[in-house]
Amino acid sequence: MLYRKPNFNAMAGILLVEDNNDLRGMLKNSLEKSKYVVIEASNGREALQKYKSLLVDLVVTDLLMPEQDGIGLIMELKKMKPDIKIIAISGGGKAGPANYLNIAETLGADAVFAKPFSLHQFMDRVNELLT
Repeated sequence: MLYRKPNFNAMAGILLVEDNNDLRGMLKNSLEKSKYVVIEASNGREALQKYKSLLVDLVVTDLLMPEQDGIGLIMELKKMKPDIKIIAISGGGKAGPANYLNIAETLGADAVFAKPFSLHQFMDRVNELLT
């Protein structure tokens, strides 16, 4: 009988906040293939409504979104659960992503990615943060 290493990711929950449906779908598929449980939201306001601190181990959020942006979301989440793990992603609009990503890091994001980014590097960082 073969011994199979237990998959510790199976119970990790990720709140995925992205207003671009295609990108959100691609990220969700990759995360679910790695056995993460994914909760989706299309903006910061929806994310706060769906956020459950006991179920979410990591938040992946875009920074520029309608209704409530990722910067405001990061601030709210850090008030509720200061040790929550956060990955911020941004294309940055006309100003470029650097300014927004720097702000996200200052507010406590554990990792930042400028769009477009390597899915492999993104998944490596997710796995690092959740092990």
